[in-house]
Amino acid sequence: MNMKDFLAGLSDFWNEFRRDKAGLVGLAILTVALLTIIFEPLIVPYGEVNSRWRDINYWEDNSSGAPPAWTNLFSSAKKAVTTTLSKPKVEEIEGDGVSIFRYEFGYDYRYDEPPLDLVFRAEGWGTFPLLVSVERPDGQTIDLYQYVAEGLDGDDLRVTLANDSKSAAYQFLAANASEADMINFDSYSIKPMQIMFAEATPTMATASTPLEGEYKFVVQTMIMSEDVRIEKPHFTVVGAVSGALGSDTGKRDLFSGLVAGLKWALLIGFVTSFISVLLGVLYGIVSAYFGGAIDTTMNFVYELFVSMPVLPILIVISAVFKPSIWFIIAALVIFSWTGPVKTVRSMAMQIKEETYIEAARALGAGKWRIIFRHMLPLLIPYSFASMALAVPGAILYEASVSLLGLGDATITTWGQILHDALSSGAVLNGLWWWVVPPGLSIAIMGMSFAFIGSAMDKILHPKLRTR
Repeated sequence: MNMKDFLAGLSDFWNEFRRDKAGLVGLAILTVALLTIIFEPLIVPYGEVNSRWRDINYWEDNSSGAPPAWTNLFSSAKKAVTTTLSKPKVEEIEGDGVSIFRYEFGYDYRYDEPPLDLVFRAEGWGTFPLLVSVERPDGQTIDLYQYVAEGLDGDDLRVTLANDSKSAAYQFLAANASEADMINFDSYSIKPMQIMFAEATPTMATASTPLEGEYKFVVQTMIMSEDVRIEKPHFTVVGAVSGALGSDTGKRDLFSGLVAGLKWALLIGFVTSFISVLLGVLYGIVSAYFGGAIDTTMNFVYELFVSMPVLPILIVISAVFKPSIWFIIAALVIFSWTGPVKTVRSMAMQIKEETYIEAARALGAGKWRIIFRHMLPLLIPYSFASMALAVPGAILYEASVSLLGLGDATITTWGQILHDALSSGAVLNGLWWWVVPPGLSIAIMGMSFAFIGSAMDKILHPKLRTR
């Protein structure tokens, strides 16, 4: 077949495929999934999600078990959203051998409930003082933290301002409390963040309405030599709601985890279905072509494998060997190749009686040459539908194994996310955003391949057409 014939055949196939609405829906979902994988670094807010999904230090600045940010649309009291402020306005004041750097971060506060915490981070070298303050919309300035960093060598500098009893925010609270209130200061219900974002300074007995407007978080430091510096300064405003899909109890961003798991779902589905269907097609052709005792023996092996319960066997294998993702794929291939065998065998039985096959034998073509050169190319196109239909099963099997805690813990998969949700009691605690998105993703991805496979089946097997 030359290129012109191939393109003509592909055009005819597309003209048939686009008439199936369900097939187009499945193709659209698959296209979006592939684009998401390609542009993952630009989509996920946490770029190291793949390598540091289980690193608790990477996620420590987030809020724990926070609902998605869009839930504010359905809430009477809008909660502050977790936000990273990473583009400060930098001002340098030079003196006698000393430079004072001033980093100003703007934050537009428009919520009914204040953030839970305010975290400052930077990479530091040497020894330098650090002063953190906030300029409120009403013109009041509050010094939040004074700190001297000593002997840093590219270390990560982290200052949490609301939950540190030594911070100036606590001192500010104490200064505005009555003497009687100071007795119960540690158990006081009003927190420093409420003071910072309150319209008027609250007392121990009262709360105040929030002060909306532009806040300026200011960090000042003194640099006395070239060896002393700070880089990548940024603030994280820790809100009660976070991201597109919220966070889990480990403070991990679930949207980042869901996107990171997409490529593994498609990899598992594509690799497993491609190899298993290809093996099944070849197995069926060989069985049909040789016939006799070989066919009988191969049919016995087929019946043996097709009768095995795949999921229980995978669970046992995973529990014993603690497999990697590649081991799981190999196990799925071993037990999934049986799908196309019967259909391919019946078609191969007819093809081997065709005149051109007899002519090939008469010209001295060997058995394997006939199988690979004349029969396999004819039957491969009919296996495409089987490949598409096999993908959802592979994804579901991996998710089931991971849900039981027997998957590959070194990668981020939807099954792993569901396992963590189950073990942490997400359903009992009402953390629906931890359970629904990965479960829905598995269902949608399976549905897309089912639509594509069904459409291809109708095209490649015309007898299935209902129109």
